[in-house]
Amino acid sequence: MLVLCAPRSGRYLCRLIYPFQLNTNNTISPLQLLLGYLPPDRSLWSSELAKKRSQYKNFKDDLLTNPSEITRRMYNSNSAALGIDDAKSHTQTRLLLSRSRITHQDHPLSLVKTSIWNQFFQDTEIIDQIDRDVNRTHPDIHFFSGDSLFAKSNQEALKTILIVFAKLNSGIRYFQGMNEVLAPLFYVFKNDPDEENEAFAEADTFFCFVELLSRFQDNFCQQLDNSIVGIRSTITRLSQLLKEHDEELWRHLEVTTKVNPQFYAFRWIILLLTQEFNFADILHIWDVILSDPEGPQTNIYYFVGAISPMVLYMNPPMLAFYGIPLERKYD
Repeated sequence: MLVLCAPRSGRYLCRLIYPFQLNTNNTISPLQLLLGYLPPDRSLWSSELAKKRSQYKNFKDDLLTNPSEITRRMYNSNSAALGIDDAKSHTQTRLLLSRSRITHQDHPLSLVKTSIWNQFFQDTEIIDQIDRDVNRTHPDIHFFSGDSLFAKSNQEALKTILIVFAKLNSGIRYFQGMNEVLAPLFYVFKNDPDEENEAFAEADTFFCFVELLSRFQDNFCQQLDNSIVGIRSTITRLSQLLKEHDEELWRHLEVTTKVNPQFYAFRWIILLLTQEFNFADILHIWDVILSDPEGPQTNIYYFVGAISPMVLYMNPPMLAFYGIPLERKYD
């Protein structure tokens, strides 16, 4: 299992990334530093990138292999071990494999939990959901949508990252909307002016995605929903901050109309505001949240609490639904 890393932040990192706000051929994305993907020591960047990119390739080789391919490799291994040449392997080794190498749990109809086939069929449902969600990602941006080979290639990269993440993180797996959080990261790395960095955009995006979710992992863990660090506790704190920033709006929502904060704040937290602002702005917002020396988890409470009135006022249908006078939008 890939363990989600603990947050790392500090004023030193904020000072360090300042010169790298504009990416050039000799720099790396500030997100790689803000998210802890790369260490502060520049001399370690090249070796760290090489190690992580190789590690991601190994993840894909290990996790994305079809069970049929695994069986074929066992078949070939059995042939080599028994000294059977290629000409005979098609007739002899098939029988030998079925008798001596394929165990009950490796059979496609096996119900054993550790069976590679059983796991494959369990993963199919998640993979289908990922496929549907990725195909709907930013239909208004040609980078992600359309029939061009470039767009299709980018979609495949997003799908691969999400599948590998789901397989490595059994406690979280995949939830609807992860594609929206992933998309801005991949867009940044895929548009890197450095050709080598662009070629490894998928690997770099994967690790930065892991680091990003690790900052808010308690909100994504269903077992913690009702704990003091879970999503419900987070939403309660946001409700308190909304009261501090706009008590009139808070009172109308929670006292007059008795709207549960979960109805409007849940998406903000889980999707890290990606659906509330346009694509270009969200990365600037993430920079603010991630660069806070006190840590992003604390910062997002205050940030979302402060912008809650603005987000609501920017959405007339939501105002009308909750019975909030439209003229308040212009106060």
